[in-house]
Amino acid sequence: MRKRVILDTNALMAIDEFKLDIFSEIERCISFPYELIVPDGVLDELHKIIIEQKGKYKLSAKLALSIVNTKRIKIVESEGNVDDYLVALSEKGQLVLTQDVELKKRLKKPYLTIRQKKKVMLVE
Repeated sequence: MRKRVILDTNALMAIDEFKLDIFSEIERCISFPYELIVPDGVLDELHKIIIEQKGKYKLSAKLALSIVNTKRIKIVESEGNVDDYLVALSEKGQLVLTQDVELKKRLKKPYLTIRQKKKVMLVE
């Protein structure tokens, strides 16, 4: 059975902000079959950033949305607060990729994070 890797908003935005290929980094970091998942709440957050922000954040959010639409990433329905939803998935054994410090404190290990703005690491 494939494990799910759930991408948080800031992980998707890191693609542009840090010029980081999170997809090849995930491939390098884990050695089991997985599928990439994006909760629709993350897409809502990206749309909100595009509307409310200017400059590099707006551009990063636009790029993140276009990547989600072109890559084979499954979009799933999420309920309520996105962070709460990610924590619930983490408690069910699914891997969440985030750099959100507060969210990482709530996640059950293992989870994925971005270190030094250049690599994805599995935190166990």
